[in-house]
Amino acid sequence: MKSAVTTVISSADAAGRFPTISDIESVKGSFDRANARLEAAEKLAIHIDRFTSEALDYVYGKQSYEQANKDKCSRDIHHYLRLINYCLVTGGTGPLDEWGIAGMREVIRAQQLPTTAYIESFSYIRDNLNIPSDMGQQAGAEFKSLLDYLINALA
Repeated sequence: MKSAVTTVISSADAAGRFPTISDIESVKGSFDRANARLEAAEKLAIHIDRFTSEALDYVYGKQSYEQANKDKCSRDIHHYLRLINYCLVTGGTGPLDEWGIAGMREVIRAQQLPTTAYIESFSYIRDNLNIPSDMGQQAGAEFKSLLDYLINALA
């Protein structure tokens, strides 16, 4: 699984070199943000069901999507949020890349679920995150950056 450390080492190995000062600073930056990421992971674990249900209520409350797909969408949103939780712990996008983005888009399309419903759901969660009630400022920034990463990958 990719983390900040394994990504830097893999890149240096692929280039046939030792990690540079810039590479090491990148890893240090990841370590410096570790407390914020772990806070975000903890708060996400606490609020994951609420985030999922509020996003679904918002998206499916607009009556633009078939209600029959709501349960599948709920399952998938919860799954993606769990993957984001793993990313927060590892400090990299590996869990999303490996288990969420690569194959999920095809699964969503095969089940004829609207990708836009997912994008709207994750955008809703990002835009309605209550700082400091849900999590602190830095933790929120870490969580939102992963939501943005996912939204961009699904778009």
